Amino acid sequence: MAEYLVHTADERGHVSEHVEHAASVSELRERFAQQGLLVTAVKPRGLLGQAGPARQKKVRLETFVIFNQQFLTLIRAGLPILQGLDLLSRRQKNRYLRTIIENVRQRVRTGELLSEAFRNAAPGAVSKVYTTTLLAGEKSGNLEEVLGRFIAFQRIALAFRKKLVASLVYPALLITMVTLMFTFLLSYVVPQFQTLYSQIGNGSLPPMTIFVLSVGDFAKHWIWLFLLLLVVGSFLLWRWSKTEGGSTAIDRFRLSLPIAGGIWLKYQVAIFSRTMATLLSGGLPLVQALETAGDSIESKLLSNAILDSVQKVREGRPLSRSLEETKVFPDLAYEMVEVGESTGALPAMLTSVAEFLEEDVQTALSAALSLIEPVILIVMGIVVATVLISLYLPIFQLGAQAAG
Repeated sequence: MAEYLVHTADERGHVSEHVEHAASVSELRERFAQQGLLVTAVKPRGLLGQAGPARQKKVRLETFVIFNQQFLTLIRAGLPILQGLDLLSRRQKNRYLRTIIENVRQRVRTGELLSEAFRNAAPGAVSKVYTTTLLAGEKSGNLEEVLGRFIAFQRIALAFRKKLVASLVYPALLITMVTLMFTFLLSYVVPQFQTLYSQIGNGSLPPMTIFVLSVGDFAKHWIWLFLLLLVVGSFLLWRWSKTEGGSTAIDRFRLSLPIAGGIWLKYQVAIFSRTMATLLSGGLPLVQALETAGDSIESKLLSNAILDSVQKVREGRPLSRSLEETKVFPDLAYEMVEVGESTGALPAMLTSVAEFLEEDVQTALSAALSLIEPVILIVMGIVVATVLISLYLPIFQLGAQAAG
């Protein structure tokens, strides 16, 4: 399926942009026509296609959680939704979020449901889990409780993400320092010694010194080309990762890594399990919760496996068996889901799965980083020692000859 940048207009003249996947342009036009939208322009998006503003940037999670907490407080205090949105939009310091809230407020004023207003006003800016959660709360008439569950879910996800980021800070600093030191040695220190040894001649220099000087000479003349190729390659890789085939290939590579692949899989399954538990607790049907949770995770392979199991669940097959047949989920996940289905406590069991996997991810990541950090230090020491020894070795040899 191809990716398209679509410009649409509704009956009130509101213009919006979307990034959609479809087999053809006619399929896209028919899809939006069923939603009562007029398609004004369609542009294909390729590997180097226009990035554009269509894929709105995500609202910062921490800011969005604070907004929802304030919104929930106003609702519990008995304030109407429209008045609460008006108050929060005027007090919101984040310009991007304030624009979204004002757009939502206008849509609610014209009669749209709150969930529809967020979905139409900020496509891609807020998660599908959020709009689906609001819809479940509106249908059940229990918006306060459902919104409270969503806030609790996001707080746990935010705290877990902060722990992961904090544990990766020190290794990232080490790798950065090693890269900068190695670049400095090759691009500045080694050329200085090369000027010093130019009068001696390569024939009288040790092979190790000749090799290091050759690498330094290459770095001195080609470092900018290398950096340019690195930037261009990174950009092309980023654009490729936005395509269907690219994101799937990158995710398959991540999952195939010896240690990091297992950690990545457990982390994604934990997010899926907690999302499912939140949606089911909010009163959402199993199939709709499964589709929404499958769209909420980053792993393309896992997401496709979940969406493939939706049809099996529609046919009446147990969720645990459908997930087991994907051959992607860890054994623990579908075994605990099976227990939850048999006991009628699926949301609670999914929460237990998420808690167990999150703890497992934290433990495995801490263990991996405790091994990586000394390895980085050892590699840094070996590289620096090798370069310095190779550069000073001719001086030591000349000193020994002079003393003799």
